[in-house]
Amino acid sequence: MIYLTRRERFCAAHRMFRPDFSDEKNEEAYGPCSNPEWHGHNYELFVTVKGEMNKELGYAMNLKKLKEIINKHVIIHLDHMNINTQVDFMKGKLVSTENIAIVIWEILEPQVRKEGVELHCIKITETENNYIEYYG
Repeated sequence: MIYLTRRERFCAAHRMFRPDFSDEKNEEAYGPCSNPEWHGHNYELFVTVKGEMNKELGYAMNLKKLKEIINKHVIIHLDHMNINTQVDFMKGKLVSTENIAIVIWEILEPQVRKEGVELHCIKITETENNYIEYYG
C-alpha cells in the first residue's frame, strides 16, 4: 500500500460564530475568532490518498492529476475568499477548520476514487501551532 500526499495552500477569511448566540456568548465560545470584522489564515491543505502501486506506471496516482482535482474542486473556491459568505459548499455550516476538512473530504473522496485510489486523510494547518486531521 502506497500513501501519497499533496500539499496545496489557500488564504481565506472566516468568522467563528453562531447566529443564534449573542455576541457575548460567541465571544465566550470562540474568543477572538468570533470577531465580527472577520480574521484570516494562510492555510495549508494536505490531501493523502492510498492505493496499490501501478507497476507499469511506477506510482499509485499521478500527482499532476491529484493537483488538478484539488485545485478544481477545492482551492479555487476557497483561495482569497470569505469562507462564511463566498464559499457555497460552506453555506449554513459553522466555519471551523474541522468542518472545512469534513466538507473537503466529501468533495474529494469520489473524485480520487475515480482515479483508482482511496482518500486516506485531509489535514489542514490553520496556524503554525494548530492543525486538524480528518480520516473520514
